[in-house]
Amino acid sequence: MKIGLIAHDSKKKLMQNFCIAYRGILNKHELFATGTTGRLIEEVTNLNVHKYLAGHLGGQQQLASQIESNDMDMVVFLRDPLSPNPHEPDVNSVVRLCDVYNIPFATNLATAELLVKALERGDLEWREIYR
Repeated sequence: MKIGLIAHDSKKKLMQNFCIAYRGILNKHELFATGTTGRLIEEVTNLNVHKYLAGHLGGQQQLASQIESNDMDMVVFLRDPLSPNPHEPDVNSVVRLCDVYNIPFATNLATAELLVKALERGDLEWREIYR
């Protein structure tokens, strides 16, 4: 399965900790992340992450393009809803595309953990057929 990982600056440490905690599950899948987030994940987990550009430099659009091609199976986007974000339209684009293409999508740690546990149990294998 192909998993997209994005985190706003204030959530990058949380994303690192999430990936450390679920490294055993995530290492069985293809990981894609915006540039800085991907580098930080690799530094602490030794997971192999395909890195796009930094989010504000077009990484979110690159991920959105992969979603639009129905070439992504799950997205975890740990976002900070309390801080204004100058590239909010890109964020909304990822959310919209996940809805359009039926991509499981988490915006907080609780939902991310539910999705990764479902991934481990095989509950997301329907994505293989859907593609």
